[in-house]
Formats: sequence, C-alpha cells, structure tokens
Amino acid sequence: MAKLWEKGYSLDEAVERFTVGRDYILDLNLIPADAVASIAHVRMLASRGLLEDDQARALEEELRRIAREGAAGRVKISREDEDCHTVLEALLTERLGDAGKRVHTGRSRNDQVTAATRLYSREALLAITGDTLTLVERLLDRARQERATVMPGRTHLQIAMLSTFGLWLASWAEQLLDDLELLQAAERLNDRSPLGSAASYGVPLPLDREMVADLLGFQGIQNNVLAVQHSRGTLDGHIAGALAAIAATLGRMAQDLILFSLPEVGYVRLPSALCSGSSIMPQKQNPDALELLRSRASLVEGWASQCRGVVRGLPSGYNRDLQDTKEPLLRALATLREELAVALVLVDRLEPQRERMLEALNAEVFATDYAYQLVLEGVPFREAYQRAAGDYSQRDLPDPGEALARRTSTGTPGNLNLEDPLQRLAGHRKRVGDGFARHQQALKNLLGEEISLLGRQDPPGEDSSREAPR
Repeated sequence: MAKLWEKGYSLDEAVERFTVGRDYILDLNLIPADAVASIAHVRMLASRGLLEDDQARALEEELRRIAREGAAGRVKISREDEDCHTVLEALLTERLGDAGKRVHTGRSRNDQVTAATRLYSREALLAITGDTLTLVERLLDRARQERATVMPGRTHLQIAMLSTFGLWLASWAEQLLDDLELLQAAERLNDRSPLGSAASYGVPLPLDREMVADLLGFQGIQNNVLAVQHSRGTLDGHIAGALAAIAATLGRMAQDLILFSLPEVGYVRLPSALCSGSSIMPQKQNPDALELLRSRASLVEGWASQCRGVVRGLPSGYNRDLQDTKEPLLRALATLREELAVALVLVDRLEPQRERMLEALNAEVFATDYAYQLVLEGVPFREAYQRAAGDYSQRDLPDPGEALARRTSTGTPGNLNLEDPLQRLAGHRKRVGDGFARHQQALKNLLGEEISLLGRQDPPGEDSSREAPR
C-alpha cells in the first residue's frame, strides 16, 4: 500500500529497511490504541465541521472494528507499510473510500504515535501498579505472620544485630511503595493528550484539543505543541527509569533469597515448582527464577538508559531518533509485568525455616545489645562499646523474644508499625482504582465495549510472520 508520505519516488531498499527498523513489528502492540485515539479525533473533526456527520459515523464504526481486530491479532503490518498508522488509514480508505482519506486531517504521525503510546502505556502502568500493590499487600501479610520469627540481621553480609523475617519482608514492601511514588510521577506526565500538536507546531485549523483529551480520558492536554515532541523520548525514559527502580527492588530481594536458600544458610526453602534442574547433575534444583529477576533489573535499567541516551543532545522539534525509544519502552513495560507475576508466586510459596533462623543466632548478634545494657546501667556509650567488643563472646545468649520486645521504637523489629505502609497501600489502591475506572469508561464510550489496549501481550520482539492476513 502507499506510504502516508508518498510523493512519487521510492526509497532505496537498504534505506527503507534501516529507517523502518522494527516499527512494523512493534506497532502490532499499538493498533487498538491508535484506533481508539482516531475515534476521538474523528468526533472532534465532526464537531468542528471538518468532517461530515455521516462520514464520521462510518469512520467510527470501522475504527471500532479495527480496534477489535487489532486486539485479537488479526491485523498484519508489513515492512512496506512502515507502521500501524499507515495500515489504519489504508484499511479505512479501502473500506470507506474518500472518508478514509480524511482521517489524517489535523494530525501527523508524530502526535498520532505519541497518543497511541500514551494510551497503551497508561493501561500498562495501571496494570503494573496494581500488580505491585498486590505484591506489597502479600509481603505485608507475610510480614505480620513472621513478625516474631527472629533471625540474624546482616551488614556487609556479616552478622550484625537481631532482626526478624517480618522486618525483612516488610522492608521490601515499603521499598516498593517508594518505587511507586516515582512511577506515579511518570504516570502523571504520561496522562496528557498530545493530539493536535501535529509535527511540533500545530495546524492552521480550529482543532479542539481539550475535547479530544476529555474523550480519551486524559487528565488534560500537554499544552505546548513543541514540548510534546521534546517529551516523547524523555517521557519514555522517565517511565522506563521508574520501572527500573521496581525491577531493581525485585532483583535485590531475589539476591537475598538466593543467599537465604543456600544449603549452608537454609533460612528459606524454595518450592520445587519454582526451580529448574540440571541436565547433568541429578540432585540439582536451581533458583533460576530468582537469578532472572536479578538479571532483568539490569535489562530494564539498560532500556531506560537507552531512552535517555537517544534524546540527549537532540535539537528541538521532531527527529527520527525518537523512533528508537519505542522498543525499549515496550520491552520495559512487558518485562515488569512478567517479573511481578513471578514475584507474586515467589512470595506466596516461600517457606521460611524458622528453626534454622533461630539456630543461627549467636553471640555476635547480641553484642550491641550487651553494649546498650551497659549504657542503661550508666556506662558512657563509647566505654560500653569497648567493653562489649572485648567480652561479648563470653556472655550468655539472651532470650530472643525478650531481646525483640526491647526494640520498641517505630519501624524496628519489635514494632514493625505495619499500619503505616497499609495506609500508603490504601491510598495507592484508590488512585489506581479511580484511574482504571476513568480509562475503561473512556474506552467504553468510544468503542461501545470494554477491551484491553494491551491486546495479546506478545513480547515486543516477536516477528509478525505469525499474524493472519487482513
């Protein structure tokens, strides 16, 4: 089919392959979102007298069909098509004639792809946030169950002070809540309509950008049309960077569990269903899922760095470089959803070995307790420190339960204060619930039904050869 920029000449084959890149594969993920954004655009054009009402109705009907077909994986994009926007317009023209040729009025592929990406990202981020909150909730549930399960705390991987498995579990829950603060900031930046910005400078038509934003359920428009293009790769980097923070937390938690599950340590047992085996050593059960959680943190951070690197030093206005931030963004979104699914299973099925943790308590764990016992007897801390360093190993071990009970200040092993993260959890739950409701209502108003813009959730790197023909 003809390219949207067709002007009577053809690209060199090598140049076309290079410039199209993987967009024709990646854009399979964006077809439903592109169709939804186009419906809102069509309604706005009709309201401004830029499109006949009967043409607008016909376009909306076909766009709904394309959204359903795209979500079901029944739309194909070839390299010659370049992207989903070309396919969408070609399908409309094929089915509706001149009406299809009018759908691009008042917009560029630049604001079109940005709108589709933001709609797709909005749903993906809401899903990721919801899954993260479920993980936080389960971590806090297990922390409450294990709040009295004593274990050695460590610094530099060496024995440090008395801790509990509940403190360890709750620490990751609170870190994830902190990570969600970063993700929420990226979500807010994403939740603005770019449509009407065109190729960076708007168009000489009376477009109603606010109407389109409202129809799509965005919080509002991104005001400056040139800033829309400036934010494209930058925003991709912000989103991927926030996702990288969550991935890093999951990776660090996984690293601890790899160590805790070592036979020589034995603080936790990993269920067999979470471990693969060796092709040569019959006794082996390997913590592969944990190791991949650890490695994927580096991958997501790399994709965030890729986005930031692409935009660094770009001149103002649209530049084709921005094409290369799409794939790292989509990969980061897809990877986080996979990671969270694995982490949920892991936390649900983790088997703490309480007796082994208790047995691991030794004189080193209580050396600081001894020093502070002296402080309470009136000995200056520095002197108490020196005395404890010299003879802590000669002391009888205190009762762990009594030692735990003396830790009363907020957030310590003896007083986890889980009400605080639970309140934060509830606040995020309400925010995500409201966001999902607004998103789904916008889709239902435009499509007449509820569908997911995330479609089949194929990995972004999948080849399109599996797709059925249009």
